[in-house]
Amino acid sequence: MGGKKVCVVGSGNWGSAIAKIAGSNTARLGSFESQVNMWVLEEEVGGRRLTDIINTEHENVKYLPGHKLPPNVGVDEGPDGLRLISDIIHEKLGIEMNVLMGANIANEVAEEKFCETTIGCKNMKHGQMLKDLMQTPNFRVSVVQEADTVEICGALKNVVAVGAGFCDGLGYGDNTKAAVIRLGLMEMIGFAKLFCKGPVTSSTFLESCGVADLITTCYGGRNRKVAEAFAKTGKSIEQLEKEMLNGQKLQGPQTSAELHRILKSKNAVEKFPLFTAVYRICYEGKPVTDFIACLQNHPEHM
Repeated sequence: MGGKKVCVVGSGNWGSAIAKIAGSNTARLGSFESQVNMWVLEEEVGGRRLTDIINTEHENVKYLPGHKLPPNVGVDEGPDGLRLISDIIHEKLGIEMNVLMGANIANEVAEEKFCETTIGCKNMKHGQMLKDLMQTPNFRVSVVQEADTVEICGALKNVVAVGAGFCDGLGYGDNTKAAVIRLGLMEMIGFAKLFCKGPVTSSTFLESCGVADLITTCYGGRNRKVAEAFAKTGKSIEQLEKEMLNGQKLQGPQTSAELHRILKSKNAVEKFPLFTAVYRICYEGKPVTDFIACLQNHPEHM
């Protein structure tokens, strides 16, 4: 007792994967209290409360099946323009915020396959503590000070992944998807420079939170998967989300709408044609077949 307390708020596939890492590390390290509380949005699975299943069987059978959580992860029940989630939490709770983002598909992290991640930590005195809490031999952590840029990467990459999914659904190949990834990365950097108050350096985009997360999301993430089905089937995003995601939510389309409002307010829509095309296809009925034109006529090519 007497060490720092750790809790996990949220119990989707990523919350459960991170709880597995944090639970193992707190039980091993003396600088943290061993018990990790996980806050869960209560659901019924097969007639049983999900919290009861996690506490008795130590497995999130809905969102991360097949992976045992450490027994020291118990469950606490919680209450029923673009703002960073970290800013909102800081405002509500008055605590210092840091962010973790990377090329970290939850199932692969839970399977302990090797990957890297990035922690954005403005107060570097806390960086080593957070690295100790999160790092394992197969989950390698780097710490950078540009926390806002790290968090922005995590939001914007989902918009680019929607564009990558459109390309897959339209039958274009890897060359086209590579162009989407590169042009999307350029728009991510441009938007971060527009939005973030502090410094934005290109080196942060070379961390796992940047180009690596963008690549894995454009090839393996849920936003890409649903966008591909959207292009192939003509069904709505909302319908496909219900059919394909087992209760998980898409981030890309909603983020594109928030981006569009900000870009309009700053008279910068024409500088971000990829972000804008994703928004217009998802929300304004623009034909998905028009997406390639935004690549052909991108300012990067002028």
